[in-house]
Amino acid sequence: MKKSLLALAAGAFVLGAAEFVMMGILPQAAEAMHVSIPAAGSYISAYAVGVCVGTLFLVFGRKLSPRDLVLAFMVITLVGNALSVASVSSGMLIVARFISGLPHGAFFGTATLIAKTVADRGKEAQSISAMVTGQTVANMLGVPAGTLLAEYLNWRLSFALLAAIAALTFALTLAWVPRIPAVPDKGLMGQFRFLGKPGPWMVLVAVFMGNAGVFCWWSYVSPWLQKVGGWSSQLVPMLMMLAGFGMVVGGLVGGRITDRWRHAGTAAIGQGVSCLGLLLVFLTPGSLWSTALFTFWIAFGLFFISAPQQLLMAEAGKGGGELIGGASVQVAFNGGNALGSAVGGAMLTASGMDYHYAALGGVPLAVVAVALLAAFSLRFESKRPSAMERMVEVHV
Repeated sequence: MKKSLLALAAGAFVLGAAEFVMMGILPQAAEAMHVSIPAAGSYISAYAVGVCVGTLFLVFGRKLSPRDLVLAFMVITLVGNALSVASVSSGMLIVARFISGLPHGAFFGTATLIAKTVADRGKEAQSISAMVTGQTVANMLGVPAGTLLAEYLNWRLSFALLAAIAALTFALTLAWVPRIPAVPDKGLMGQFRFLGKPGPWMVLVAVFMGNAGVFCWWSYVSPWLQKVGGWSSQLVPMLMMLAGFGMVVGGLVGGRITDRWRHAGTAAIGQGVSCLGLLLVFLTPGSLWSTALFTFWIAFGLFFISAPQQLLMAEAGKGGGELIGGASVQVAFNGGNALGSAVGGAMLTASGMDYHYAALGGVPLAVVAVALLAAFSLRFESKRPSAMERMVEVHV
C-alpha cells in the first residue's frame, strides 16, 4: 500500500473508532453519566449531528490543499476526544461527541479525493477501499480494545487513546500525503451544482435510509448480544472484533467488485445483505451462535457498500464538487445513524426493551435503500461503457 494511503487509513481508523466505540461502551458510559441506555443513544446521535454540521468546513475551505484540510481535521479530532475524556456530565459528553464528529464527513470527502487522485487507473475503488480499511480495522481492533478498556479499567481511556492516535495521524499526514492541488473553485454555490440532478439524491437517500435501518439495531448491539445472545459482558469485545472483521472483509470485497461492475448495483447487493440480516435478527429467538453470525453478517454488508457509494458521489461532483460529493456520503451515513439510533431506542421503549424489535424497526428503512440503489443502477448504469472508458493504461 502507498504511504499516502496508510496515512489516510490512520485518519479513517481514529474517526471510525471514535464513531463506533460508543456502541461497545454504551452501558458503562450510561452508568457513569447516570442516564438510561436509550437516553445514552444521544451520545451516538450527537456525533452524527457533528458530522453533518462539519461538512461546512469544505464549503469555506475549498481553496485549501486537501492535505492541509486533513491536518486541520486531525487537530479537531484530538480536541473532541480529549474533551470526552474530561466529561463530567451527560451534557458535556454530548458536546464533546458533537465536536469529535465535526471533521468526520469532511475528512472522508477529502480523503476520497486524495485516494482517487493517487490511485492507479482502473483501481480507484480499491484505493478508496484501502483508505476506508482504516475505518473497518478500527471496528475490528479499536472498538474491541475500547470495550475491553471500559470493561476492565475505565471507558474514558478509549477516548484518550483516540486522541493520541489523532496526533500520530497528524504527523503521518505531514510526512507522507502529497500536496495535491485544491479542487477547481466554482464559487460557493458551484460546489453544489451536481445536486441539481436526481441521481446523486437517489444515492444519498439510499445511504441515509440504509444506515438508519442498520443502526436501529447496531446502536444497541452490546446489550443485544448480552440480553438476546446470552454473551457475558467480558466476551462482548470478541464479538466487536468479529464485527470489525466482517467490515474489513466486506469493504475489501466491495471495492474489488466495484472496479469490475456497476457501482450502484454493487451497493444494492451489499444493502440487501444487511436488510436480510436485520430481518433474521427479528425472526430468530437468539443464541450464542446465531447472534455471532448476524453480527458478522450485517457488519459485512454495512461496509461492502462503502467504496461504491463514495466513488459514486465523488464522480457525481466532478468539476468542483468532488469534496462535497464525497463528504455528503458521510453526512447521509451519519444522519441515518442518528435517525436509526432514535428509532431503535423508540422501538425498545415501545416493546418493553425487547431487543428483537430494534432490528425490526430497521427493515423497512433498509428495503427502501435497496430499491433506490437498484433503480439508480438500472436507470443510470444500464449502458455499456464506451471503448475509451474501458481502456486501462498498461506499463511494460
